Amino acid sequence: MKTKPNRKKILLIAVLIVAALLIAGDWALTVMVYNENFNKRFESYEPLMLYVDDFEGLQRTKYEFPSNQEQTLTGYLYQWGDNQHGIVVMAHGFGGGGHNSYMDCADYFARHGYYVFAYDVTGNDESEGDGVGGLPQGTADLDHAITFVEESGNFPNLPIVLFGHSWGGYSVCSVLTYHPEVKAVIACSGFNASSDLFESEGKKQAGAGIYLMLPFVKLHERIKFGSYASNTAMDGFAKSDAAVMILHSFDDEMVPAEYGYDMYHQKYKDDPRFRFVAFADKGHNYLNDKIYRNAYNAEFEKWLKTLTYDYKASENKERFSEDKADYIHQNLDRKQWCHSLDLELFDDFADFYDEQIHSPNSGFPSQVK
Repeated sequence: MKTKPNRKKILLIAVLIVAALLIAGDWALTVMVYNENFNKRFESYEPLMLYVDDFEGLQRTKYEFPSNQEQTLTGYLYQWGDNQHGIVVMAHGFGGGGHNSYMDCADYFARHGYYVFAYDVTGNDESEGDGVGGLPQGTADLDHAITFVEESGNFPNLPIVLFGHSWGGYSVCSVLTYHPEVKAVIACSGFNASSDLFESEGKKQAGAGIYLMLPFVKLHERIKFGSYASNTAMDGFAKSDAAVMILHSFDDEMVPAEYGYDMYHQKYKDDPRFRFVAFADKGHNYLNDKIYRNAYNAEFEKWLKTLTYDYKASENKERFSEDKADYIHQNLDRKQWCHSLDLELFDDFADFYDEQIHSPNSGFPSQVK
């Protein structure tokens, strides 16, 4: 006698197959979107690049070192003379190429008593990699950069402090899990977890729908980067006794304060090893005073209006790229462009590092500027 099919069992199997296909599709879509945004190669824009010759007296030495997948990274030791009292390891931001746009920061710290080791993260400028791969790569590369400084024998045995902006701000905090020996950290406009940028930007495009993708983002990063992916800035703080300065502006649209500053402040506002500096209206990048840059940008906007073609049209892309480069080379005041740091802010940075190296038990109040 033939056995009748179990309709409930067949229905359950069908439902499971459909669910599996939906999950696989969502996962594939998430990885595609993630790679389109975070697995690119980034090169510094030549007309606006900084050069060591722009900073009179600044010296640098090139080094190469391996990172987590044996890819070779390129970094430079910046210095003014040899009588320094610490080493600043710098981690750059995302999307603008490597450390080049932070060379003015390196020059400042080098002039104020520090060697500076700055490098290009995987997939940026002079370092190997077809693309960045993902945001946890920043922590992985910084981990290997610090180890290189400490163990290669190429650098003096001095206290190490960290400086990072945006993606670099996340990296310098999360890396403390692996390097609790670091004396001090300055994190500007950073975020807590590697998936935060995907979430914050995704909410602008997909609203609450982005939360359907986040589990796949975290799984993808975990598979690709291991423990680097799940490690956060808060984890780094808990594993370290380093002094930490956190800076953020409440109008930052690229990295909203809720993804870093707010949670750090809530937990550590009364901890004497933390110093919080909040701004009301300085945006994502407040390292430069913006006086010259705002004036230059205003003139650039005027120039755009003089063009006799649609510079936004795809067929004019190459023409506009050449015209824009020519305009910059002819009109950019390189001295003002290269020397526009907010010196009052950087003086605070240098004092913070100095106090930690010479007075390790200093405490810091929060500030609002």
